Amino acid sequence: QVQLVESGGGLVQPGGSLRLSCAGSGSIWRIAAMGWYRQAPRKQRELVATITSAGSTNYADSVKGRFTISRDNAKNTVYLQMNSLKPEDTAVYYCNADVKATYYSTTYSNRWGQGTQVNVSS
Repeated sequence: QVQLVESGGGLVQPGGSLRLSCAGSGSIWRIAAMGWYRQAPRKQRELVATITSAGSTNYADSVKGRFTISRDNAKNTVYLQMNSLKPEDTAVYYCNADVKATYYSTTYSNRWGQGTQVNVSS
């Protein structure tokens, strides 16, 4: 079984910063793309940022210049550094990853973490 566990959420004032982490554990041979998504109340889940195993990144327009995604392949971990936070960044943030369980696996399975709450409020 593969698990993705997020941490680092919390309450922060507008203009503040938070760093989210997501660690993969269990049967993992290789992780391809990893990413962060978020879902605000009464809204659909949306992409925040993604990163390939080679380090290529992609960001939603709403977070460009404020958020930075990075990863540590040796630790099966992806990070999201969030700066200049705004109230509209308030959401549950979910980690996502395409995981190959073993060397002999022929496909990648898409996995989600359980989510971590981020609240931006004064």
